[in-house]
Amino acid sequence: MSTAQPNTPKISLQGVTKSFGPKKVLQGIDLDVPAGKSLVVIGGSGTGKSVMLKCILGLIEADQGSILIDGQDTTHLKGHDRDEMMGKFGMLFQGAALFDSLKVWENVAFGLVQGRQMKKRQAQEIAIEKLIAVGLRPEVGHLYPAELSGGMQKRVGLARAIAANPEIIFFDEPTTGLDPIMADVINELIRDCVGKLGATALSITHDMGSVRKIADEVAMIHDGKIIWQGPIEKLDNSGNAYVDQFIHGRASGPVTKHGTHTIQKQTAS
Repeated sequence: MSTAQPNTPKISLQGVTKSFGPKKVLQGIDLDVPAGKSLVVIGGSGTGKSVMLKCILGLIEADQGSILIDGQDTTHLKGHDRDEMMGKFGMLFQGAALFDSLKVWENVAFGLVQGRQMKKRQAQEIAIEKLIAVGLRPEVGHLYPAELSGGMQKRVGLARAIAANPEIIFFDEPTTGLDPIMADVINELIRDCVGKLGATALSITHDMGSVRKIADEVAMIHDGKIIWQGPIEKLDNSGNAYVDQFIHGRASGPVTKHGTHTIQKQTAS
């Protein structure tokens, strides 16, 4: 577990930028994720949410700025040091991203076997335990992903994300493609699993129902910058026109205007 000081953010992004050719995606991201809390990042399509996650995970390298995990700068970690840091993370991918050729339990146990060289028998026991934790019967572990509904696949993805009892869990659009009832079930499971693990959660989503269910704090990204951050209780009275337009799904507002002036980040205490 972490040896960071109690008030050190679990994740801290400071001035993070990322461009792809002439396209500037992240334009100075400043974001702190408190340890043991669930922070949800909202924002429109193409605003940089997924690129930000990939930078934190080291899947792509930021052009500038620093990314700290437990106070340690991870921006340029390589090899064994990167692998060791990645051991702190679990992730529920959009669409679950299961391996079709593997049985359900093998999907859940994949990181344990391949990443931690755990014996298959032990990994299978943990996988079944995690499947039960997300509300699936043990026998589901012997099926293949194609034999499951979308909601069941999402549960399997969640079981895989928590299989190694990670310190940090990322959720990428966790309720995409699910009906409202199943989406609420997944939200409840996320809240329950994160709470039991004592994990820090960072999620990105367009689903405001999901935001209100799983978030302790919310941040909004717009034009590659965090323009507002605050507790979920402040979301409806953020005092930020961009946030207000987004959470109410209004077609008219500052997001539709061209040539808007530079927006300074607002933080609600």
